[in-house]
Amino acid sequence: MNEEVRTAIITGAGSGIGRAVAQALAREGWSLILTGRKEEPLKETARLSTGNGHLVCPADITDPADVRQLFLKTEQSFGRLDLLFNNAGVNAPSVPLEELAFADWKMVIDTNLTGAFLCTQEAFRLMQKQRPKGGRIINNGSLSAHAPRPLSVAYTASKHAITGLTRSTNLDGRPHDIVCGQIDIGNAKSAMTQKIEKGILQADGTHKVEPTMDVAEVGRAVVYMAGLPLDTNIPWITVMASGMPYMGRG
Repeated sequence: MNEEVRTAIITGAGSGIGRAVAQALAREGWSLILTGRKEEPLKETARLSTGNGHLVCPADITDPADVRQLFLKTEQSFGRLDLLFNNAGVNAPSVPLEELAFADWKMVIDTNLTGAFLCTQEAFRLMQKQRPKGGRIINNGSLSAHAPRPLSVAYTASKHAITGLTRSTNLDGRPHDIVCGQIDIGNAKSAMTQKIEKGILQADGTHKVEPTMDVAEVGRAVVYMAGLPLDTNIPWITVMASGMPYMGRG
């Protein structure tokens, strides 16, 4: 890895986990390429992420043309890519499986899985040709990559598929010094956890308030993973709020 300029693309960088990771990497001297659908939240993340110059690059990661432009701008601006954090994700309404609209299913799969694949594909192309070659990809998996919540078939399926993407990326990246890790996050406090803090449906049919954790701790974990040399990898790490029902039956 070029120690003089370390660059990272963060998808879904406009809020929540993406913003926390951006701030954590910026404190360590990384130059960031911040992407998401809306420009203003990305500009706010850039403002909060003090440090080296950052590139704000709105894009729809479900669109192959947008993804190609994102990576082209990265190459033109920085000359290389050291880290891709596949973080962008959406969820579908919490409805019974048989009532889930196809459009909602497709939205989740297109964003959470296909978007991550398209970004990974372009990262491979750039990381293979840059000198020194290689780089790191970190996928945001979620505890849903291991066990579902009720009424979450699309999100759960997408996150289980991310685990397969992580495995294949690791294997196919070996000849090119490209490594891949996955961070599975549980209840990092953000706008998305508000309903969890008020009480959420459990597997046994009850509603329970669940604990949350500071989203900044996710940033710290990603910084550690990203700072490893390319001959070392953490393929999976779980960062979660202590006391979540995930650790027991319920």
